[in-house]
Amino acid sequence: MKEQLKETIQYLKKKGASYADIRRTQRLSQNIKVKNGNVEALSQNEDAGFGIRVLHNGAWGFAASSILTPAEFKRIANLALEIAKASATTKKNEVVLAENEVYKDKYISKFRIDPFAVPVNQKLDLLIRSTEILMKHPKIKVAEASMDFFKTEKIFANTDGSLIEQSIIESGAGAMAVAVEGTDAQWRNYPNSHGGNLGTMGYEFIEELKLLDNMERVREEAIALLSAEPCPSLETTVIISSEQMALQVHESCGHPIELDRVLGTEISLAGGSFMTLDKLRKLRYGSSKVNITADATVEGALGTFGYDDEGVKAQRTDIIKEGLFVGYLTSRETAPVLGQKSNGTMRADGWNRIPLIRMTNINLEPGDANLEDLIADTKDGILLGSNKSWSIDDKRLNFQFGLEIAWEIKDGRLTGKVYKNPIYTGITPEFWNKCDAVCNRNYWKVWGVPNCGKGEPIQTMHVAHGTSPARFHKVQVGVSK
Repeated sequence: MKEQLKETIQYLKKKGASYADIRRTQRLSQNIKVKNGNVEALSQNEDAGFGIRVLHNGAWGFAASSILTPAEFKRIANLALEIAKASATTKKNEVVLAENEVYKDKYISKFRIDPFAVPVNQKLDLLIRSTEILMKHPKIKVAEASMDFFKTEKIFANTDGSLIEQSIIESGAGAMAVAVEGTDAQWRNYPNSHGGNLGTMGYEFIEELKLLDNMERVREEAIALLSAEPCPSLETTVIISSEQMALQVHESCGHPIELDRVLGTEISLAGGSFMTLDKLRKLRYGSSKVNITADATVEGALGTFGYDDEGVKAQRTDIIKEGLFVGYLTSRETAPVLGQKSNGTMRADGWNRIPLIRMTNINLEPGDANLEDLIADTKDGILLGSNKSWSIDDKRLNFQFGLEIAWEIKDGRLTGKVYKNPIYTGITPEFWNKCDAVCNRNYWKVWGVPNCGKGEPIQTMHVAHGTSPARFHKVQVGVSK
């Protein structure tokens, strides 16, 4: 296959392409879901194909196929070239690519236990036992647990001379209990909402989640929410949990720093960004406690890889430095606008999609606070738990997050009082400037987000966020209706 890719690249050079690249991608995926002790879904899928991008006369062409024969490679190469020529007739500006190093390399993600070698019965047994623990109360009406596994193999070649192989394994799991009383339904998830947690690791990631050890707590918290008071509506100090901070970073920092979004090429579906070019190195995004990085090298994180889909090496980039906005997520095409090289964020969710600027691991770097000390230092406040819902405008400025649970803080301690249906709202830069503390690395955890959507047609990308709990003052909280 490598020889076929190299031959196709040479063919495109001879046909006059100023640049071309090929991605051959093969993905194996497995999904298992159990509901109320019964198997609801069990599937394993595999697909393979290749996509070719061609730059000719300053315009792009792209074509793809799942037929892996020499004749098909040539046909798709010609088709991508013809599309580029047609695109050139309507171009407004010529595409200029930033220089990139030439790599001949092989990257294999680290894992200890191949998840596809673990018997399905073993996985099912763990999920069924998890739901059985959740169901040990009549008020629990729905108990779900699931696992997801992915193995992605890529070969990339381009006219610069790069030839890169990658093999990446990802694993994840989660569980949820829904408690019902009358017309009220409350739920708790573990280890996080919206599918649990995933990482670029093997089955050892599932073992480290310790699902069975946490199911009783999840069940009891879901039941306790039924009789909990609604969250009061007031302006107060909040300490936001690590898992909710991950979504806060995702929505209010990760998306608005995508440079294609800023430049308007993604605006029709995903909206624009308030973090426009004039704000680079000028916008006081947050307080001096806020440091955010884009780091595709974090071991075991879901947004980690060796090279992006333009052959740019994975790297770490400062985004917010002591509160100041200093960097974007870029591609080889957009980076020249800033006079820079790409920082390696172009990825596609399959062989038949063009790569787009995507988040990697967008991390809120740990501070120096202890969570216990933050609580002790808070006279009146609320500790906010896992996400339930989110809403943010198309510039990523005004946001509202709904949560599964919150806890009262009074006179420097958690009183034991639980609030249900809490929400909090804010305006992004105002909110982040209210941050006066971020917990240290002992509380820092990476949360995988396997369902980040972008593009037309829509592409779903695996990204992640490393976060610690953080404290914010004068935040508006309330209750969802």
